[in-house]
Amino acid sequence: MPIRRILVVDDSPTERLALTELLTHEGYQVITAENGDQALALARTESPDLVLMDVVMPGINGYQATRQLQRDAATKHIPVIICTTKGQEADRVWGLRQGAVAYLVKPLDEAALLAAIRSMG
Repeated sequence: MPIRRILVVDDSPTERLALTELLTHEGYQVITAENGDQALALARTESPDLVLMDVVMPGINGYQATRQLQRDAATKHIPVIICTTKGQEADRVWGLRQGAVAYLVKPLDEAALLAAIRSMG
């Protein structure tokens, strides 16, 4: 199934805007959330085709939100790509163990991000 609707989760308004502009320019429909709790609620109500998840956020962090999405029968089919400043190998391994399908380090390489999204469908 092709990716059409993407949920962008980031506590930085600048990051949300930059990703929204990039993705809408590429023809995707974008929904945004500014924290993990909002992301979980929107994933359930909006059923996006993909989630781009920041890690460092107030409240539920991106690892916790990814794990909850993957454990919930209503959202476990939604792939998660973690997009974070946490660039250590241990962070990447932990993110993938939470259920993420890919792990990208900020500042994001736009071509790599778009390639990862396109590889999903």
